[in-house]
Amino acid sequence: MDQKTHEHTLDAAKKLVQQAAFSEAEDMMHDFLLNSDLSQHARRDGLYTLAVSQRYQKKLDSASETLKELRSHAPDYGRGYQELGHTYLEQKQVSLAIKAYENAVHHNPALQASWRALVNLYGLTERHESANAAAQEIVRFANLPPELVSVSALIHDKELYKAERLCRHFLRNNRHHVEAMRLLAEIGVKLEMLDDAEFLLESCVEFEPEYNRARFEYADVLLRRHKFQKALEQAQILNRKEPDNLAIRSLVGSATVGLGDHEEAISIFDEVLAKEPNQTKVYVTKGHALKTIGRFDDAIASYQQAYKVEPNHGDAFWSLANTKVYEFTDQEIEHMRREEASRDIALDDRIHMCFALGKALEDRGDFEGAFHYYFCGNTLKQDEMRHTPQRLAARIRAQKEVCTRDFFDQYVGVGSQTFDPIFIVGLPRAGSTLLEQIIASHSQVDGTLELPHILSLVNRLRDRNLPESEQGSRYPRILHDLDADLFARFGEQYLTETRVFRAGAPRFIDKMPNNFVHVGLIKLILPHAKVIDARRHPMACCFSGFKQLFGEGQDFSYGLPEMGNYYREYVGLMKHWDEVLPGFVLRVNHEDVIEDLEGQVRRVLEFLDLEFESGCVEYYKTKRSIRTPSSEQVRQPIYRSGMEVWRNFEKWLDPLKKELGPDILRAYRID
Repeated sequence: MDQKTHEHTLDAAKKLVQQAAFSEAEDMMHDFLLNSDLSQHARRDGLYTLAVSQRYQKKLDSASETLKELRSHAPDYGRGYQELGHTYLEQKQVSLAIKAYENAVHHNPALQASWRALVNLYGLTERHESANAAAQEIVRFANLPPELVSVSALIHDKELYKAERLCRHFLRNNRHHVEAMRLLAEIGVKLEMLDDAEFLLESCVEFEPEYNRARFEYADVLLRRHKFQKALEQAQILNRKEPDNLAIRSLVGSATVGLGDHEEAISIFDEVLAKEPNQTKVYVTKGHALKTIGRFDDAIASYQQAYKVEPNHGDAFWSLANTKVYEFTDQEIEHMRREEASRDIALDDRIHMCFALGKALEDRGDFEGAFHYYFCGNTLKQDEMRHTPQRLAARIRAQKEVCTRDFFDQYVGVGSQTFDPIFIVGLPRAGSTLLEQIIASHSQVDGTLELPHILSLVNRLRDRNLPESEQGSRYPRILHDLDADLFARFGEQYLTETRVFRAGAPRFIDKMPNNFVHVGLIKLILPHAKVIDARRHPMACCFSGFKQLFGEGQDFSYGLPEMGNYYREYVGLMKHWDEVLPGFVLRVNHEDVIEDLEGQVRRVLEFLDLEFESGCVEYYKTKRSIRTPSSEQVRQPIYRSGMEVWRNFEKWLDPLKKELGPDILRAYRID
């Protein structure tokens, strides 16, 4: 059955429940759940509907068992906890019902039935202060339009597209409703539509300057978009209003990290932790800041403190694994195994635990165990991703069709005439951080970040207000219709927006790997920029990406077939750029850098029109902030131990080889 058939079956079962045909609904859901191809969402909804139908038939033991299974599939599903609360109430287990309802509103604060139940149960147990707080939540939701209550519930249930449609429909008739705008921005953040979210939240704080929640979320989106100065300004406005609010102080610290003042940020985090030492996320964020500036032992201690405060906080363990050099103890591995297997662990924590366990077991030579956890983590993560090979193929095909040799011949001389930017493109885990460290060790070059500005320009050209099918057809075809002077304006805007990340050198690096798709756009707006394609052996690169839990983006990496397909499409597009823009891109193979460091350094610097400097060969001595997963590795001399790691897992990698295709396998002599 396909997804639409699954949705139709679930809708039919829900109607049966509404019609009190509980036995028929139960039978339908038993049959439905036998399908092996159900998505995580479909299985979740099927188990939930089954439990409801069982409870209404007074099959309370069966309902309890179904809800246990539901928790193992969707441990952060608020409605599942609410249904558990109803079941406990039927069994007269008041204390367990209270705990279930509390879990329900923790995971989904818009569940009014849970709040109403808590008001009554808190009253029965004489917890009057808690009852009053629950009653205030009921009043808060009662003051919202019913449509927005539904939007909020859908967001927490991860039904984001349904929430978006409902919210946009409400806004058509209530154009300046601030809470609706904030909720639509929240959906945008979860769908990684950060341009839209920023605009909506900026409008919120203009229309209602005292709405602190909207301003906080605005600052957070600015952080995500690397607009650190603006984020700090918004955080400081909030800090002046609420100087004792530790969440706001932490926000100030995060913005300060973004601006490169790590010591000041660490001081702010220490101030927050002195007042409230149980701030798990602050320990992790502080650890990232410490790691960025090379205080490795202090970073480890901060991550360890995070999991001591919250033993099932998966990000603390993954952060340790993501140092790439930390070795877990026997006790830590056993602890992670227990937590990952727990029914009560949140999905996000479980995903982090899986990737951390994969790294821990790989370091010990247990490759079968490591692959099991890598595979589990990727499978859990993939269900949240929007990437499809079909959508990628359409994007790549559009670039090849529009950006031809004749097309570029029409636009000779357009764009900003600066020579400043150096782009490093390719795939993640392909050696780009090493290349950046080498080049940034030159006296004439600043290293920055994976800057999002080219991708932001692409989103503007796509017009996210159009239906998704039309976005793909609009860019890059719109490039044909733009006035030539716009390309110079876009180039100058890029330089202005990225200036905050520079430290005064004449040249700077933008190492956003995904920019490989937009080399044609870069040529139009920055024709004198230099572009380096960081290339790595396909098996090594793809498997390294498969093992990595990325902070955001890189949706294609959570599956071996997806990784292989993406690599093949990337190679094909880079070949196209070589043909239509000869000499614009320099390909640098990671393996060549490993085998002949000085020779490749000289080759790269010649391409960049820079004099040779020995510091580029001794790149590991350069003191600078490095924010990518390879930060600790590139502070060391060249090492070869990671080049063939994928062979330890080769017997499980046939799906990757199949998608790479015969041409790539033959070129790299892969059996």
